[in-house]
Amino acid sequence: MSNKKPNRQVICEVLMEHAAKDKDIVVLCSDSRGSASLTPFAEAYPEQFVEVGIAEQDLVGIAAGLASCGKKAYAASPASFVSTRSYEQAKVDCAYSNTNVKLIGISGGISYGALGMSHHSAQDIAAMAAIPNMRVYLPSDRFQTAKLVSALLEDRKPAYIRVSRNPSEDIYSEENCPFTMDRAAVIETEFTGGQAVQRAVSSDAFAFGAKYDAAIVACGEMAAPAKSAAAILASKGIRALVLDMYCVKPLDTEAVIAAAGASELVVTAEEHSPFGGLGSMVSQVVGANCPRRVVNLSLPDAPVITGTDKEAFAYYGLTGEGIADTIMGLQGGR
Repeated sequence: MSNKKPNRQVICEVLMEHAAKDKDIVVLCSDSRGSASLTPFAEAYPEQFVEVGIAEQDLVGIAAGLASCGKKAYAASPASFVSTRSYEQAKVDCAYSNTNVKLIGISGGISYGALGMSHHSAQDIAAMAAIPNMRVYLPSDRFQTAKLVSALLEDRKPAYIRVSRNPSEDIYSEENCPFTMDRAAVIETEFTGGQAVQRAVSSDAFAFGAKYDAAIVACGEMAAPAKSAAAILASKGIRALVLDMYCVKPLDTEAVIAAAGASELVVTAEEHSPFGGLGSMVSQVVGANCPRRVVNLSLPDAPVITGTDKEAFAYYGLTGEGIADTIMGLQGGR
């Protein structure tokens, strides 16, 4: 059965679990408790919930003020708005002031589909990552989201977390979800017995000794298509190693260098503009440490086509088949 639980709901569940014992946890929304799946939190812990209305600048400013008083503030708002309307507050009140604010960008990327560019956040990785002292995370599925939010509750540094609106395809499981804070997850694929067998391990526990035809570095909603692409490629005799780079900033540079060094080609996949995001960061690291050809698969430098996010992904080749086809084409052009 396919997953029906969106990552935003998982965030609420983890926060509710901890808020029962930790009264310093405070959740803030900008008229977004429903779309953020945070209504259960507001109902269960009304004294730990703040509704500011449609006022994203106030949302972040108030969150920073509460954090300055010792609270653990989680401010949720559509990614398209919290990464633009409240950018100065994110920069000054959160990052520069080093306050314990976790900004949750819900319905990230092109989750809002046909609502168009006004509601899309194809620039948020670049914008948020450019702020000193602001970390950027894009968890890939519900299991990794739960691990990430639990880990973030243990520190007091600012961060931006982007999640999709719809349920994300399961990559991991309750029993097998390798997670080390700020280290990528590595997915290795072997084709045996007529089928692709995949295993996942945290990059700090993976031995990068083998050679690969390609390394695929993906984040957020693109991690599942990257995993699927690796399985397709394995059936064609092409070995592809996947890095699930949920930690876009700080980037797991050690894993990028190791994966690129073991591969002939590096491909990045992201639900973002082609400028300033994961592809740009990976290209910088690879170019400086182990020069290889790096190809960035992303959204275009233009308003995306009208349709659902899945329809747009298919149109731009951001699917398992699309990524695999791109890599096979590049392999043929060597």
